[in-house]
Amino acid sequence: MDTLSYKTVSANRKTVDKQWLLVDAEGETLGRLASKVAKMLRGKHKTNFTPHVDCGDNVVIINAEKITLSGNKWDTKVYLRYTGYPGGQRSTSVSELLKKHPERIVEKAVKGMLPKNRLGADLFRNLKVYVGPNHEQEAQKPTVVNLKEFK
Repeated sequence: MDTLSYKTVSANRKTVDKQWLLVDAEGETLGRLASKVAKMLRGKHKTNFTPHVDCGDNVVIINAEKITLSGNKWDTKVYLRYTGYPGGQRSTSVSELLKKHPERIVEKAVKGMLPKNRLGADLFRNLKVYVGPNHEQEAQKPTVVNLKEFK
């Protein structure tokens, strides 16, 4: 094989072309939606994917309150946090979080599927989640993505 016939292209901040993608979460299962969005944020669907570079797209999710969960997870799935004080463990079920902040359910699911380092924090900033069909990224002209066709 002639080794000079090809070159491995490594993306960097200047060579990455980021796009704006719009995802409708209505009727989507939470975990499947989150894994596909995490793949878009990371850039794994692109041919020039580089693991240590933010080469993913900016993703806007609308209708976050209309996601579905399988089984009885609306009552049994619990989010735990700790305030830092003795006896400060707080728990919230998904149904409680849906009433107060429905967008946080999707944000927590996607953030859990991103790397746990500085790159993951940078990738999470490329995610915008909104309740309802309206969003603030109209000027960026996001392209609509059908998750049923996305692999």
